[in-house]
Amino acid sequence: MIGIAAVARNGVIGAGNDIPWRIKEDWARFKAITMGHVLIMGRKTYDSIGRPLPGRTTIVVTRDPDWTADGIRTAHNLDDAFEVAYALAPEKVFVAGGGQIYAAAWDRLDVLEITEVDIEPAGEVRFPLIGPEWVVVSREQADGYAFVTLEKDTESILN
Repeated sequence: MIGIAAVARNGVIGAGNDIPWRIKEDWARFKAITMGHVLIMGRKTYDSIGRPLPGRTTIVVTRDPDWTADGIRTAHNLDDAFEVAYALAPEKVFVAGGGQIYAAAWDRLDVLEITEVDIEPAGEVRFPLIGPEWVVVSREQADGYAFVTLEKDTESILN
């Protein structure tokens, strides 16, 4: 299970119902990495996008039993979302936000695809703290941001 997010230095990933920065290279990377795979996201994250993302299967987690959107699968909790995702037999499943969904899925994630954004904006939606059990396996530095892939070090967790 892969978590994918753009995260500011102060942990902010959202302000209001939006992302407090625009990095076109981040959107291109998100598209390239997730294309052809399954995305799990919360309803607020989906609402901020406003449409199904082409070439991907999207599962929206919502507590509202009446919520639907064309081209979207729904689940009423994260366990149901994972069940729906794995029933599709995808090569990869991405957890794509927001803050509550990342936190709830945290223990199930084994890879993080993070865009580290070199700012500290105001915002109430935060990414979980990336602790020492996460090991950087690649970093691509750019002006104002970095693309970072981390893997969970399961041996450090077991010891």
